[in-house]
Amino acid sequence: MTASIPPPLSGLSSRVPPDTLYFFGDNNFTEWGPLFQHYVPPPFRIPGTSPAYSFGIAGSGSGVPFHWHGPGFSEVIFGRKRWFLYPPDQTPHFHPNETTLAWLQHTYPTLPPAQRPLECTLRPGEVLYFPDRWWHATLNLDTSVFISTFLG
Repeated sequence: MTASIPPPLSGLSSRVPPDTLYFFGDNNFTEWGPLFQHYVPPPFRIPGTSPAYSFGIAGSGSGVPFHWHGPGFSEVIFGRKRWFLYPPDQTPHFHPNETTLAWLQHTYPTLPPAQRPLECTLRPGEVLYFPDRWWHATLNLDTSVFISTFLG
């Protein structure tokens, strides 16, 4: 998949400090309709679910701390996003008010190898499936544009 940042977003990274930029969540389809009209979702389905899309823009070094929810997919359109995942029966050691970057710098190095999370880095056009109730945290390695598909 080839994508360029739309003109309204192209200058965003130069206007907002990267450590404060993180836009993600319930999106108004009226506002983002033109974007979603051109988006081709991952060709994966779980029977009995319907997709809900969330668009995100985030600065380098931003992310979300460990949390869990229902299943879905995350696709990177621009930039790189690092993922840390634990199965539901393995609660990660973290403080809910600590950023993922702080966790990576302070807690991660102290974890024995058997207690470290599963990890991957998504690049443009790559998709990650996150299973139901799996703990996960993310760290944007660059200014990133991404779409998550929540299956409910």
